[in-house]
Amino acid sequence: MAKYGEGDKRWIVEDRPDGANVHNWHWAETDCLEWSRSFLTKLLSNLNVLDGEGNLFVKTKKVDKIDGEAYVNVRKGKIIPGYEISVSIPWEGEAKDADGKSLLKVDGVVEIPYIADENADEDPELRVSVKDEGPVGKRLKEAMVAKGKPLILEKVKAYVESMARGGPAKDELESKKVAPKSGGSGSVSAAAAAAAAAPALVAKKEEKKEAKTEGKEGFKTISMSEKFSCRARDMFEILMDENRWKGFTSSNARISKEVGGEFSIFDGSVTGTNLELQEGKLIVQKWRFGNWLDGVHSTVRLTLDEPEPGLTVVKLTHTDIPEEDRYGNATVVENTERGWRDLIFHKIRAVFGFGI
Repeated sequence: MAKYGEGDKRWIVEDRPDGANVHNWHWAETDCLEWSRSFLTKLLSNLNVLDGEGNLFVKTKKVDKIDGEAYVNVRKGKIIPGYEISVSIPWEGEAKDADGKSLLKVDGVVEIPYIADENADEDPELRVSVKDEGPVGKRLKEAMVAKGKPLILEKVKAYVESMARGGPAKDELESKKVAPKSGGSGSVSAAAAAAAAAPALVAKKEEKKEAKTEGKEGFKTISMSEKFSCRARDMFEILMDENRWKGFTSSNARISKEVGGEFSIFDGSVTGTNLELQEGKLIVQKWRFGNWLDGVHSTVRLTLDEPEPGLTVVKLTHTDIPEEDRYGNATVVENTERGWRDLIFHKIRAVFGFGI
């Protein structure tokens, strides 16, 4: 993810003298880190996890650390959130006997090392630790994991959904939509014309929405070409062998080597079907990500050329990638391209020594 404030100036709109970003045509970027800190601190601090069940009392304390970056880009009214943050949540627990006498008080920490827009549809990892590892301390820790984890994940989901709606930029967008412009009859005439055109605009929006479903609006294509120091048959075997996939991705994989066979990679985040296979030359597959709308599939075409022995050129064409996932995040194409580059091609070079 690009760092906030380091975007290409060609895509970031400069402030106009009148302060307007007409029709939100240019990228308008809002730093959301402080807002995220405030939002998550309110959500995750002082949560009652257990209040006497099994004579256990567990609650979170005030969030003490939120690091990383978060921003929202807006262009032509489209919201594109970006964030990679880590959160540290202190917690405390107490165990009492049947008479209400305190047996042990402990302190611990819940670490969420990675909350990111690219994993918006997945639960982030939670690490629960406790300072006292004795029997009672472990019991309190287990209670925090069993009861506290679902509660914390629910709060994190609320943050993810809020960022998908624009975070702190949402209110600004709404205010720009309704704010009247000062002026004379020109403004009045424009408002009247807009009101008169409203039914036509609604009809046009409905028409566009239907076209997006039936046609290919809202979908993109990725094309890449990568060189590897290996034979084409070796590259084909790596891409079609589940054990090698497990090795270079450090994740579970199931891959059929038959046409019509199914595959599941990246711990089930990506699933699909083999459409065409030519050993050492061609792989064509249907791909689907778990966070896409139901029924949406893309097509992956990988051609393997060996212009000279020991040099393989892999040409990727990935078509019908939706611009948005089921949660409204408009980073699908960017994340898919980055995944191919960083999580597949670069990893293959690093793990198998195929770099040039």
